[in-house]
Amino acid sequence: MVKLYMYKGCSGCRKAKKWLEGKGVDFEEVAIREISPSKTELQEALAAHEFNLKKLFNVSGGDYRSLGLKDKLPSLEVEEAYELLQSNGNLVKRPFLATDKGCVSGFDEAIWSSLVS
Repeated sequence: MVKLYMYKGCSGCRKAKKWLEGKGVDFEEVAIREISPSKTELQEALAAHEFNLKKLFNVSGGDYRSLGLKDKLPSLEVEEAYELLQSNGNLVKRPFLATDKGCVSGFDEAIWSSLVS
């Protein structure tokens, strides 16, 4: 099953949703502010992003700034990052795609094509 973690107010999320619908992909829409990706999904996305922890975070979000994560992220332990991301969906870079083939944060048509085909 394909899951699209998204926020309705996010233009990138709406674009990703429209793209999935245009490809005829059957997916479950998940409100990322209410339900964050699982630790396993975050681990898969981190691997897909070549273990660049910053790629999992919504670095332009208010919660990221208010928590001072710009300065904390370079020394943040991976487990601590997972806990933060799971406890606050606003911190997760969106849209977030979870499939049987892998997970990824952010919308990239080429990468998403490989995960939903």
